[in-house]
Amino acid sequence: MFNLFKKTAQNITAIIGTKSPTIDKDKLEEALIESDIAYEIIDTLLSHLPQTIKRNELEVALQRFFRGESYYDKITPKKIHTKPLVELIIGVNGAGKTTTIAKLANKYKSEGKKVLLGAGDTFRAAASEQLKLWSEKIGTDIITTQNGGDPSALAFDTIQAGIARGVDNIIIDTAGRLHNQTNLKNELAKITRVCTKALNNQDFYKILILDGTQGSSAITQAKIFHETLQIDGVIITKLDGTSKGGAILSIIYELKLPILFLGIGEKASDLVAFEENAYIQSILDSIFE
Repeated sequence: MFNLFKKTAQNITAIIGTKSPTIDKDKLEEALIESDIAYEIIDTLLSHLPQTIKRNELEVALQRFFRGESYYDKITPKKIHTKPLVELIIGVNGAGKTTTIAKLANKYKSEGKKVLLGAGDTFRAAASEQLKLWSEKIGTDIITTQNGGDPSALAFDTIQAGIARGVDNIIIDTAGRLHNQTNLKNELAKITRVCTKALNNQDFYKILILDGTQGSSAITQAKIFHETLQIDGVIITKLDGTSKGGAILSIIYELKLPILFLGIGEKASDLVAFEENAYIQSILDSIFE
């Protein structure tokens, strides 16, 4: 996981200067701010620590952040065991939705599962075409409709087809126009209702894709989506190319949502599960000897 946050780690080390067994609290605060961790979180993290901080002291503070006040406060992904397992993929244009869908499909296929894709971004012809190309490359079926078609009907048809074909996983794309457009929010709410109906009220995942290069600014759009749809988890993309890896802490703190995966490149295999301990160690390795 250290390589995933290489640029973030390099940025922290550059601010700190020379690594040593301890660090001054003010210098650490500066480095954490630069890696895009919200000041409120930094203040909470460091408030009980001494002016000169050791590695194990910061590690305990970070572990406590992820754990919460007790084991039962820990933010963990919701467990859904329905078949087919449906994932509705949400996010603004440019966040990497289509590529992430391909990566998820590739992951499930490599686990021996039968996957069906739904090209639900019916407003952007390029989105459907791109997803179709990925489906051919990975070897999965896909349900499409004409450009400008009803995305709710597409979602319904995809789930019905998936049930009829006995697939294990269904992944449905959605339009990603600007998050502040009321019609988009209404449309997404309608799609979720239709998915619920198609699944006979069984549960499904609503997963938000966030662009890692946007850092904490992505949280504003995430809040709007979460308020509208009750998101179940987050996938953060493009983390290999940003020094804003600290925003992961801000996302967990602000949204109280689990981070499921990290996108680290353009290939279908460039998706890794988020591991909080490896993430913590990458921060500590960038600070201490």
